[in-house]
Amino acid sequence: MTTQFSVADIELELYRYPAKQESNLQAWDAADEHLIKHLTEQQQTPCCTAIINDNFGALTCALTRQNNAWPLLVETDAKTSQLGTLQNLGPNQLPDDNIQWCNSRDLLPQRPELVLMKLPKNLNYLAHQLDRLSQVLAKGTTVYIGAKAKSINKALLQLLKQHLGPATASLTWKKTRVITCISDGIARPLPADTRWNVPEYQLMISNLSNVFAANKLDIGARIMLDNMPQGDFKSIVDLGCGNGILGLRAKQLFPDARLHFVDDSEMAIASARYNWQLNQLDNPDLEGEQACFHWDDCLTHLGDEVRPDLVLCNPPFHQGEAITDHIAWQMFLDAFRRLADGGILHVVGNRHLAYHVKLQRIFKNCTTVASNGKFVILQAKKQVNKAKSTD
Repeated sequence: MTTQFSVADIELELYRYPAKQESNLQAWDAADEHLIKHLTEQQQTPCCTAIINDNFGALTCALTRQNNAWPLLVETDAKTSQLGTLQNLGPNQLPDDNIQWCNSRDLLPQRPELVLMKLPKNLNYLAHQLDRLSQVLAKGTTVYIGAKAKSINKALLQLLKQHLGPATASLTWKKTRVITCISDGIARPLPADTRWNVPEYQLMISNLSNVFAANKLDIGARIMLDNMPQGDFKSIVDLGCGNGILGLRAKQLFPDARLHFVDDSEMAIASARYNWQLNQLDNPDLEGEQACFHWDDCLTHLGDEVRPDLVLCNPPFHQGEAITDHIAWQMFLDAFRRLADGGILHVVGNRHLAYHVKLQRIFKNCTTVASNGKFVILQAKKQVNKAKSTD
């Protein structure tokens, strides 16, 4: 795995987050390099700059390396991106007091003079981001967007024009291009949340733009909902919760349970919180807080007092453009560490991902609960610690 970032006389050592992981994926791509190269060629001087979708801090670290007083507004929906950036600033001896962190829902707190973006995979999310930028950017503000050359076409340039202003693309370099979009100064309305019914479970679901399965129940979640675990669960974690539908259904089935919704996406956590309120799932006979919402990297920062007896999990098998299974590994390991003795991990996944091998290795047991031609539901149980139980 390459960790040495070297572009336009900028030298950095960069790691994906967390630094200790099994994947051999590097923390930046050629589009990051192309953006920095382009800025250098344009002889860009420090100004209030918004950085959007910086995966693990390559852009943030590069500009801070150029000038550690470069004022940056760093917007991300992914907690791993924020943690990855902070992880990479330290070893490179870079300060963070030039950085103002922003989430993916609120308008930028001040008007940037320049914007650097990485093209997100989700074009609905891109349109949402552009609409938000249109509300704060002055006419004539430049937005540079780095992307793989194969992702750039007339339809994408038209989308940029529709939501922010006219756009052109550079020549190809290392199979990437830099799009230059100039704000036309016209503020666009923000899109409404997508809302849809799941009538068989009497649930109403609302999704923000960067949440998986934006306007319907995805088939992985459907088979999971049809095959929920049986038991008397009092503490439940919906790990990688998305819009929270698995946790919502769990609360219907286990009304005395307290739920924890966890996701790397801030929009997902906002959607899950809203859906909890929308569906009015609090049990009036149960005192105290019944649902907590955590924007986090798996279960990294969950309080030690949380010892669930059930973890529901629909793991992602990609991180941005990269196909990877290290997130599933981390989810399964975190679940094993957190579960109470005798607790259950209930997982859905594509059959070809062979999650049963991972679960058998970690839990020393794995049961197939249900399957169809594409998906499989697996269950692993944390065995009672016999040494502990005899104390």
